[in-house]
Amino acid sequence: MARFITDRKASRGQIPGSLILIGNQKMDHAVINLMEYNREQLVEKELSDISEATNLQDPGTVSWINIFGIHDQELMNRIGEIFGLHPLVLEDIMNTDQRPKYEDGEQYDGMILKMLKYDEGIRKITAEQFTLILGEHFVLTLQEQTGDVFNPVRHRIRTASKSSRLFDADYLAYALLDTIVDNYIQVIEVIGREIESLEDHIFINPEKSLVEKIYKLKTEVSFLRKSVRPVKELMMQLLKSENSYFQEKHVHFLTDLNDLVTQATEAIELYNGMISDHLNIYSTNVNNRINEVMKVLTIFASTFIPLTFIAGIYGMNFEYMPELGFKYSYLIFWIVVLCVVIGLLIYFRRKKWL
Repeated sequence: MARFITDRKASRGQIPGSLILIGNQKMDHAVINLMEYNREQLVEKELSDISEATNLQDPGTVSWINIFGIHDQELMNRIGEIFGLHPLVLEDIMNTDQRPKYEDGEQYDGMILKMLKYDEGIRKITAEQFTLILGEHFVLTLQEQTGDVFNPVRHRIRTASKSSRLFDADYLAYALLDTIVDNYIQVIEVIGREIESLEDHIFINPEKSLVEKIYKLKTEVSFLRKSVRPVKELMMQLLKSENSYFQEKHVHFLTDLNDLVTQATEAIELYNGMISDHLNIYSTNVNNRINEVMKVLTIFASTFIPLTFIAGIYGMNFEYMPELGFKYSYLIFWIVVLCVVIGLLIYFRRKKWL
């Protein structure tokens, strides 16, 4: 349940816009990295203070400020002042379980979404909150900790030709979003393969450990739905925005990204249906096995009821009982018993109970 409901105890009673970290602090100190580039040069460095990013409004330069660690209230206040972010936006950034959303600001486009990873060791999806602020000539990104999926984008910047679209800040923002969504697809495919691999086991060997795997995968799919489905809404709001900092020439890239998000959400719904079907099939198979056992026990009980009746009659100590003194009484008794058993089995067979 902790993965689906935000713990807001820390913010209760606080004024809206109060900068309080909701979630776990994953770094001791915030790290600020800057990639500042144009068609002639690239500058990469780690900043000691956010104010060192000086070319935010330079038409000939694109600045990508990447901040690792969102727990520092003083830093967040400085970011708000420099980039003109509303206090409620800063509050959302520091809420690590914030639902993915789009913020249409006067001086920026703001997007908050999840960056997903699949941990092979624990076989579980982990999520990190990612915030992207797009201005006219800069992109500001904030993450909970170091390590991300953006190395291909960094490589493209370092090796970009003069005709590269990465020299537009809005295209850089698109490239980052596209990388996150591509990673969604990869995580979904990993979970999908695990779900599909359960199919044979459900029919062949529906043991108790299997239902534990099914419930675990169902939890992961639910977490995927919670993280990815709102991104579809985010993309629709971004495409409909009249004040977006995305240029008209790049809108078709956003449309393509929206299609990719749609593909991801449809795949999640497909796997959610599959895992529900697996659970239903497992329950049905278990019930069928129980019914088979009960059928056998019922047949045995039904067979022995008349035998018990016959034996009860035969065992009563009447003084005058026919054929008690007959030499073959015991043999006749067993012949009657066997005939009754065989007759019942034939009857059950004709009724297709056996």
